[in-house]
Amino acid sequence: MIELTPSQIAGLKLAQLGDLYPQSAKKWTHQNATVTYAKTDRWKERPQKIKFISDKTLEELREPGFLERLHVDDDAGKDAYAITMAGKIWLLKNK
Repeated sequence: MIELTPSQIAGLKLAQLGDLYPQSAKKWTHQNATVTYAKTDRWKERPQKIKFISDKTLEELREPGFLERLHVDDDAGKDAYAITMAGKIWLLKNK
């Protein structure tokens, strides 16, 4: 059984929502991630942060096989990553 840190678990859950693409400053998030606003706020809409993971967390999830590159022919720094079946099974067993 592989133990993951809370930041790795959050990164795995983020990858489960969609493919991860490189953003500025060594951060990875969804391709067209933008600031969203909470509509449940009674007084005004508040911006919700864009969720992202760092390069280090991405590498830590890639080593045991939880994430994989989508286009192996492209540059590794610009390629998108997707969750593997092993990552999905880990999330199901450890939620």
